Amino acid sequence: MRTVRSVAHTLAAVTTAALTVLATAAVAQAAPVAAGTEPVHDYSQAVREQVWVQTQVDSDFDGKPDRVAVRIIRPRTETKVPVIFQASPYYAGLNDVPNHDDIDRDGSDARRSAAPGADRAESIVFSGYLDNYFVPRGYAVVFADSLGSGGSDGCPTSGGRNETLGMKAVVDWFNGRAPGFDAEGKPVRADWSTGRTGMIGVSYNGTLPNAVAATGVRGLETIVPIAAISSWYDYYRANGGVVAPGGYQGEDTDVLAKAVLTRDNPEVCAEVMADLEQDQDRVTGDYSRYWAERDYVRDAGKVRSSVLLVHGLHDDNVRTIQAGQWWDALAKNNVPRKIWLHQAGHTDPFNVRRTEWLTTLHRWFDQWLYKIDTGIMQEPMADVEVAPTVWRTSTTWPVPGTEATSMFLGKSGLQPRPSWPFERQSFVDDPSQTAEELADNELSTDPNRLAWLSAPLTRETRLSGTPKITVRADLAGKSPYLTALLVDYGVADRYAGLRSLPVQDCVGPGIPEDPGCFTRREYVTAQTPSEIVTRGWIDARNRMSAAHTSPIKAGKAYTFTWDLQTEDHVFAPGHRIGVVLISTERDHTLRYPAGTEVGVRLGISRVVLPLS
Repeated sequence: MRTVRSVAHTLAAVTTAALTVLATAAVAQAAPVAAGTEPVHDYSQAVREQVWVQTQVDSDFDGKPDRVAVRIIRPRTETKVPVIFQASPYYAGLNDVPNHDDIDRDGSDARRSAAPGADRAESIVFSGYLDNYFVPRGYAVVFADSLGSGGSDGCPTSGGRNETLGMKAVVDWFNGRAPGFDAEGKPVRADWSTGRTGMIGVSYNGTLPNAVAATGVRGLETIVPIAAISSWYDYYRANGGVVAPGGYQGEDTDVLAKAVLTRDNPEVCAEVMADLEQDQDRVTGDYSRYWAERDYVRDAGKVRSSVLLVHGLHDDNVRTIQAGQWWDALAKNNVPRKIWLHQAGHTDPFNVRRTEWLTTLHRWFDQWLYKIDTGIMQEPMADVEVAPTVWRTSTTWPVPGTEATSMFLGKSGLQPRPSWPFERQSFVDDPSQTAEELADNELSTDPNRLAWLSAPLTRETRLSGTPKITVRADLAGKSPYLTALLVDYGVADRYAGLRSLPVQDCVGPGIPEDPGCFTRREYVTAQTPSEIVTRGWIDARNRMSAAHTSPIKAGKAYTFTWDLQTEDHVFAPGHRIGVVLISTERDHTLRYPAGTEVGVRLGISRVVLPLS
């Protein structure tokens, strides 16, 4: 998940910011929490220590159980304290690893490599805001290197079972169920811990909490997965198709594992890396036991912890289906939960809505780790940013009143009911064009796409949930992909990124090496005539199952049904809802030679949108 790259860069940037106190720093105090913990502990006197926790796996096959490197900062007090735990494979930086060069299936080279990682940190200094804010309030903050990274043993496997059990062992150690050792090999107990643990993190660091929670481990009271993966298949694959996270064409589980393989003697993991490359199967893209091992949604019924789920609605890296399917599975199993959906991309809400986020997170951890009734569970379940800086709450999510609304792809655009005859329209695949280029003008005739539009909307219309499309179509050519784009046509000021400001917020006390001050961010917006709201892909050969490839006969019509990415989006009055169908999506799918013809049967093909 070179989401990993993004996160590693984010961690590096935060660390750099923490090491520089700007003369113009502005101190921002979070709003007080009623009946909650207070910052009464002296951060400068906090206990800092390092231990190695022994796991029950031997993923480097050296005949010894893997050990996890754990760094701890905790208040100096005789009272036992709960733990905020962030596991990560990024603390030692990233290796420079080239991506697969098989993107252009006509033989051209589309290599792209990761940026070099940072130097391995040897000191017990904590990047980010968690320690500065929460240690004074009576929490231990713990960082641990995921298996195969930093000071830990074992081998990274991009979400494999060993990584899950490695981080589960740390939770077990907090609860007296796993052995720990100091640098000299002497046993160490977490006798300072209540055992109550909350896991938190962004991207891979948020994926590990999902994985550990899905084991049902006792003592993990809550998790806060931010921009996190719930099924690795849906990160690197989609309905049988090989796809890439936005910006990282050619990446796959083996590339990611090699990037985070920063342990000493990494050569011991050579065979594990080779197995990953083979077992991930970039040929068929089929769902298999390999991917089932990395599918935490399957085990949502085991989750004992509460969940505060956070995701960016413009996250093109860890896409929103990861949040949507995890949320739905948690809801099905009545897991106590709350959701934050913000307008930004692959980032921490600390960068989006800082004061409100710290207040919410504080109350959340007080509720679940100190067992203080902060009232947060009686408040609306969902906080959604429907436009930059415009937030709405709702009692549930998807928002109440949402209904599955069918719109048929007809000759005159999107229509409310099927029409006869089922006329055929076609387009020719052109992998040289991006989705944005192909969706740009709703009124143009383009031989490389088909587009259907609604009438101008007479009222505000909100999409909340996971859209689905069914297309009756034939394909003739090299490309097996069908890509659906849902587009908002209408001029509006829209999210265009985040920028840093020349001022910092100090969220808590610090020390010279870690002052607790962080650069403030704000949205960048731009007025645009349209926006791709969400998208989804299918490999036509997997029309019956993501786990089974079935050849297609050129020119024969088949029925294809697939999900688009989960979304929450408001269409303004006067705007038009558009559905654009293409084959290759240049920035996400493999690129076969141009020329595949796709014929769509109108009147029967349809999109189902969760609208209110």
